[in-house]
Amino acid sequence: MKQLSKLDKPTARRIIDYLRETASGEDPRSRGKGLTGNLAGFWRYRVGNYRIIASIEDDELLILAINIDHRSRIYR
Repeated sequence: MKQLSKLDKPTARRIIDYLRETASGEDPRSRGKGLTGNLAGFWRYRVGNYRIIASIEDDELLILAINIDHRSRIYR
């Protein structure tokens, strides 16, 4: 993902590890927050000062990261 390549390695690794841990859990929705408005249907995950906007596909228990950015820029 393009956004991950722009981050420093430790931050990118922390985000990847978080997503893997979340995807392997029972309910990925329990760790995130449902978004509203023009992002309705997507989920937000917090990893430090970064936010991940994701779509959860129940058929395959897949978390598809749509956007990853610093919390000050993610919702623009």
